[in-house]
Amino acid sequence: MGKPTGFMEFQRLSEAYAPAGERVKNYKEFTVALSDQDAATQGARCMDCGIPFCNNGCPVNNVIPDWNDLVYRGDWQEAIRVLHSTNNFPEFTGRVCPAPCEAACTLNINTDPVGIKSLERAIIDKAWAEAWVKPQPPTTKTGKKVAVVGSGPAGLAAAQQLARAGHDVVVFEKNDRIGGLLRYGIPDFKMEKHLIDRRVEQMEAEGVEFRAGVCVAATPPKGVINDAGSEISAAQLTADFDAVILAAGSETPRDLPVPGRDLDGVHFALEFLIPQNKEVAGGDRNPISADGKHVVVIGGGDTGSDCVGTSNRHGAASVTQFELLPAPPEQEDKELTWPYWPIKMRTSSSHEEGCARDFAVATKEFIGEDGRVKALKGVRLDWKDGKMSEVPGSEFEIPAGLVLFAMGFTNPAASLLEAFGVDKDPRGNARASTDGEGCYATSVDKVFAAGDVRRGQSLVVWAIREGRQCAREVDAYLMGESLLPR
Repeated sequence: MGKPTGFMEFQRLSEAYAPAGERVKNYKEFTVALSDQDAATQGARCMDCGIPFCNNGCPVNNVIPDWNDLVYRGDWQEAIRVLHSTNNFPEFTGRVCPAPCEAACTLNINTDPVGIKSLERAIIDKAWAEAWVKPQPPTTKTGKKVAVVGSGPAGLAAAQQLARAGHDVVVFEKNDRIGGLLRYGIPDFKMEKHLIDRRVEQMEAEGVEFRAGVCVAATPPKGVINDAGSEISAAQLTADFDAVILAAGSETPRDLPVPGRDLDGVHFALEFLIPQNKEVAGGDRNPISADGKHVVVIGGGDTGSDCVGTSNRHGAASVTQFELLPAPPEQEDKELTWPYWPIKMRTSSSHEEGCARDFAVATKEFIGEDGRVKALKGVRLDWKDGKMSEVPGSEFEIPAGLVLFAMGFTNPAASLLEAFGVDKDPRGNARASTDGEGCYATSVDKVFAAGDVRRGQSLVVWAIREGRQCAREVDAYLMGESLLPR
């Protein structure tokens, strides 16, 4: 695949970023895409490795060596056909996926891996620019009706697959626009929302009906924004549709019940990020401002990074990010970890824009004045054999005018699962298997579950995989068999 000697001749060329001082002035994407020639050169680096571990490293099992080779040879139309054969929305994953495929690349054993993610983005962006992405409406209709609860990547993937199989699909979304946390959880500087809008237009042309502003079954928990102007019951959905897919995500945020938790200025991350995305889209001004404040972000993952980037764009006086775990190594031991996803220090574009990062820190208390947070009291931790203990005498205090919890999500809204009566796993997710007969089916007849609502918080690419696989199982349930790919 690619040029047989390309991996020895060419170095990895990553996408460039606009300068940090410029990009923090707005919320637009700032990645400078590869030129066609640079993309072809990167495709040439794909080696004929015999066993393409990248395929298995990718949750949707993208046929990566094939489209690397096609880009190298300049056959972009065939490249997008191959890419779309496994991934409904490569413009999403090409921007926000952490690229486990690259960690599994054979070149990554002793050099830089193939720039798979940048090639994926180059292929789909060129396909849209050349108008190669078109609706694929079914040739025949089945007369079967499917309800999809949630319009994130799992729900959208399942809906598109089922609509193309000829079913009448209705997607329900509690927020005012379609996209789930793709729309309101990911800042525009990482993924602009016109990318979602054009996919929605494509899916509508394929027969999918979208109903935004409709909450299914129950009110979401604290910390989950709900724009719904109407509600539909679980009983009504199961009565009106031949199958129901629960793809509502895992939105219940992890809390931190320490003294001072109820002070003004202490918020869940999405209470800050969702209104910001709405403001960028032309809505009301974000009621939470980081302008001129000392911001403390608690949690070191992607959501924390999004809070850092957004705070810098607000004009924060300083941004500090705390992580409970110790600092990971700067470089993984490839002989030990390859081809698996390694734990190592990862610095995002948001961190490069300005952020002090501190590890092995626990928050003890929020200190307030006149009802508003003004400082955070923390303590350093010692980790030994996987257990943590506080370091005596290490307590410290830093100024904090805004505190954002980005510690992950514990489970989907329990009230949603209870309304449908589906069994839960020990973590509070919808119980459903992913293998064998009846996979993705819950304990309730004709109710299925896919994505984070089933597996817990995870990646966009895993959600797309589960949405596609669930769609096949629903199609087989309705028709007795399915020709949809799994």
